Amino acid sequence: MLEARELEATRGGATLFSGLAFTLRPGALLRVSGANGSGKTSLLRVLCGLAQPSAGQVRWNGESIGALGEEYRRQLAYVGHANALKDELTVAENLEAICALAGLDTTPASVRAAIGQFGLGGRELLPVKLLSQGQRRRAALARLALSEAAPLWILDEPFAALDADAVDRVQSAAGAHLARGGMIVLTTHQEARIEARSATDINLDR
Repeated sequence: MLEARELEATRGGATLFSGLAFTLRPGALLRVSGANGSGKTSLLRVLCGLAQPSAGQVRWNGESIGALGEEYRRQLAYVGHANALKDELTVAENLEAICALAGLDTTPASVRAAIGQFGLGGRELLPVKLLSQGQRRRAALARLALSEAAPLWILDEPFAALDADAVDRVQSAAGAHLARGGMIVLTTHQEARIEARSATDINLDR
C-alpha cells in the first residue's frame, strides 16, 4: 500500500501543491493531471523518493519511504519523462543496463521478448541514436515488460511521442500489471484507457 500524507512541494519559493493525500492499494490506478508546471513530475519524484517534500510524508506498507531507502526503491519501476537512454548503446544494451541498475535479472531471451512486446522486434542491435523519438520512447518503456515483479509502477507521461499502436501496447501492459495486483501512478495529458479495480484522478490545477 502506498500512502501520501499531507504532501507539499515548492519550487523557487512557490507552492506547487499542498495538503495532498491519497492511498493506493493493490490493483489501483492513480492518474495525475495538470498544466505544465503544476507539479506533476515533482510529485512523481517525491513518490519515488528522488526528492523530498517540503511537508508531509510518503509511506509504503505503513513505513516511511525515507526510512526504507533501497528496500522501497526495489519495489518500484520508474519511467521518467526523459527516456534516459545512451545514444551509442543498442536498444538491448540500454535495456540490460537499466535493468542491472534496478537490480532486475535479465537474459538475452527476456530482453528480446520485452523489446518485441513494445513493437521494436528486429531492432535490438540498433544504436538508439538511429531510432525515432517514438521508438526511443518504446525502448524506454520496454523495461516494464521486465518489471512484472515490482508492485508499483510510476510513469511520467508514458504516452508522449507514441503512435496509436504503441499507446495500445502500454495500456495493455498497464492493465495486465493491475490485474496481477500491481499499482500504477501516472501522469498524462490524454485519456488513459486502462482497466483497473479502482481508479482515482488528481488534478493539480485544482
